[in-house]
Amino acid sequence: VQLQAFGGGTVQAGGFLRLSCEGSGIIFSHNIVGWYRQRPGKQREPVASMTVGTIPSYVDSVKGRFAISRDGAKNAVYLQMNDLKPDDTAIHYCGAGGLEGADPHYWGQGTLVTVSS
Repeated sequence: VQLQAFGGGTVQAGGFLRLSCEGSGIIFSHNIVGWYRQRPGKQREPVASMTVGTIPSYVDSVKGRFAISRDGAKNAVYLQMNDLKPDDTAIHYCGAGGLEGADPHYWGQGTLVTVSS
């Protein structure tokens, strides 16, 4: 199983980015998928997730700004991040598989998002 995350970059506060995660060896539509981040000096935390039934959930700090989506045909998961804030600066990871509320079985490599003020 391999997950490939990309789309990070540097933006100014108020800007937007779209992260993508492509998977091989795992079918995203058959698994819970999610995005996680590790901010400087902090532990990795969940940001957004989507169940097999496409029900999304978000950490409170990103509600209304971020949106997770999934493309079954491309076996890809996306995180649209709008109105970015400096506190969103983090390495972002995609994850898949496992149980809701638990760490995913599979992780992609991180992609860095830097938001300047």
